[in-house]
Amino acid sequence: MTMVGCCSRIAPALLCVGLALGGCSDMGKLQQATAPMPTPRPKPAMVQTTPASDREHERILATYGGAYEDPQLEGLISKIVDRLVAASDRPDQGYKVTILNSGAVNAFALPTGQLYVTRGLIALANDTSELSSVLSHEMAHVLARHAAIREDQARQAAVVTRVVSDMGNDPDLTALALAKTKLTMASFSRTQEFEADGIGVGISAKAKFDPYGAARFLSSMERNAELKAGKVAIDPRAQDFLSSHPATPERVQNAAAIAKQYVSSDAKEHDRETYLAAVDNIVYGEDPSEGFVRGRRFLHPKLGFTFQAPENFTLDNTAQAVIGVREGGAQAMRFDVVRVPAQQTLGDYLNSGWMENVDKSATEELTINGFPAASTTASGDPWQFKVYALRVGNDVYRFIFASRQKTTESERNAREAVNSFRRLSLEEIQSARPLRIKVITVQPGDTVESLAHRMSGVDRPIERFRVLNGLDARAQVKVRDRVKIVVE
Repeated sequence: MTMVGCCSRIAPALLCVGLALGGCSDMGKLQQATAPMPTPRPKPAMVQTTPASDREHERILATYGGAYEDPQLEGLISKIVDRLVAASDRPDQGYKVTILNSGAVNAFALPTGQLYVTRGLIALANDTSELSSVLSHEMAHVLARHAAIREDQARQAAVVTRVVSDMGNDPDLTALALAKTKLTMASFSRTQEFEADGIGVGISAKAKFDPYGAARFLSSMERNAELKAGKVAIDPRAQDFLSSHPATPERVQNAAAIAKQYVSSDAKEHDRETYLAAVDNIVYGEDPSEGFVRGRRFLHPKLGFTFQAPENFTLDNTAQAVIGVREGGAQAMRFDVVRVPAQQTLGDYLNSGWMENVDKSATEELTINGFPAASTTASGDPWQFKVYALRVGNDVYRFIFASRQKTTESERNAREAVNSFRRLSLEEIQSARPLRIKVITVQPGDTVESLAHRMSGVDRPIERFRVLNGLDARAQVKVRDRVKIVVE
């Protein structure tokens, strides 16, 4: 959660945040020659950015936690990209790679050749051939001009939307026009993905990487997505590669079928040891500098506070707020920060019109754990809201609780969560650190279960250990294998 002031008007739909960033990607450099008489190959062009791509770059960095600095990872990616570009049909195409400081599993590119890959995706991959499959897939999007075409499609769809909304007199015609536009774009996107898979697997194989890396990694991403099943994906940073690059069993099968065309070649490199050495100690999940979730508790060491969500709530730290949703979806909560003038009382702030249908007669001034506070209620079909504001220094923190029905339980949940808000002790602040990937060697007697229980700060550790290490439901670890675990 980025703690910046926000005074936007909040309606009953306030608990639904964000949508995913579109996907595309690339990278590169070059060189390479053939023997015995080297054939000069054109130097890759520098990435030529535009004002629009510069703005998009800044938006991407702001959305995905900025750039993640890791010289060893950057060096590994640069070497992979050099090989891929040299093996492609456009060795003159330039790419610029940015690792994003996000635990999401995603990669994409701008039409200019600016590539983005999250540290979450890097942590999920298990060898250089898997990462190369992602990079070559994104290169394929750029080489086939998918990124540019998607921009054109989006602009055309915006024009259609404006035109049909102006038609207004015929709702059936309007709905039909919009539906056709959306279907055309969706179908086109699926076509792009299969085309990019075909081109990408070919580039990887020609660069001497194992062509089956794509099928393996697509499978890992699907299994990783299943671990998130049931969670509300409301933050752009939480959107994964599958959100912008739809994957189906058919797509995995297609990638494997394409790889078969290259089995007779010497394209077999995995280089798992080198890869695991590069990802050892990479930050996993959230970066504590923007606060992080541990179970039902949210901690923000930088700002020095914590609170705990009610039982059966799942917390998600988004770019705009901390969102909690109760199992079943009948209750939800939002926690964020706003700027309120020091001379304005919190009661007046709650009644100032930023939220609709506030019951001003229910507004009262409070003190919560020594902090000046105020509370009120509001309604908006089908939700009932309980709202708290706490002043801490120059900031005001908001707790907004929503329930489909006002019950004794929903009131208690809201009250208990707000009352759990407190300052972190110096010891808690000093001990708060990010989760990291640790690469270890399997010893005699180690099992999937025993290794999974050594992991910290993750839910469903056994399933997560298997996904993180590319192990299916029946696979077992072997002595001297190198595996990834998550530790504090």
